[in-house]
Amino acid sequence: MPLRTFQVDALRVEVYRQEADIVQSLVTQTQSYLNEAIERQGSAAAILASGASQVKLLKDLTTFGEIDWGRITLFHLDEYLGIGGEHPASFQLFMREMVTQKVTPHQFHYLAGDTLEPIAECDRYGQLLAAQPIDLCLLGIGETGHIAFNDPEVADFTDRYPVKLVKLADKSRQQQVNTGFFDRIEAVPQYALTLTLPTICKARRICCVAMGSRKAAIVKTMLTGEISPTCPASILRKYPTATLYLDEAAASAIA
Repeated sequence: MPLRTFQVDALRVEVYRQEADIVQSLVTQTQSYLNEAIERQGSAAAILASGASQVKLLKDLTTFGEIDWGRITLFHLDEYLGIGGEHPASFQLFMREMVTQKVTPHQFHYLAGDTLEPIAECDRYGQLLAAQPIDLCLLGIGETGHIAFNDPEVADFTDRYPVKLVKLADKSRQQQVNTGFFDRIEAVPQYALTLTLPTICKARRICCVAMGSRKAAIVKTMLTGEISPTCPASILRKYPTATLYLDEAAASAIA
């Protein structure tokens, strides 16, 4: 059970003592939700996130409980441009190691970071998403408030593109170094492919996780500041389909 719950606009917020408690609750909720979707409509679809906040969640989600993965189609949120699926920092590799080496979904649609035609790749992935209603989206929040690679400099609440090519802000690139995916900022690609905010927010259920004291300041901005692209994650306050899961450290700056 969460330590406390509250509402900010349409967004539900749940605060837990530590990561293990968030994961236990979210795994139980996610399994139940996906199983209900499969029972109701015969299949389900989900968008998964990469990053440190997702590691234990994906590990437990693919290890414990019963989900008919063969009826679930999967997508992921983003990918660096210019690196292939075997690169150690590739999100495609992350998803293979965390998910498809453990379970067998009906299909996992990967973004091709090594594409020679990034705009065409955005179109291809956008068409796949348009043809598949999304039941669940798992998210993390970046230190600038970015969701996927929708940095404040490129975030658009009314984006007309489902997937787009963006130049990464230096702060976002530095976060990739801080979390250990790259050893120096010069090694971080300057461009990435990302699902846009309207695409993400179309999911029937959105579960967003933020943990650790490094996220405390941006969580406060997200929940108490303007709903604005200057903090892209603040868009979740418009959606009753979204829940924000925090540990005590990430919630430490809010009353």
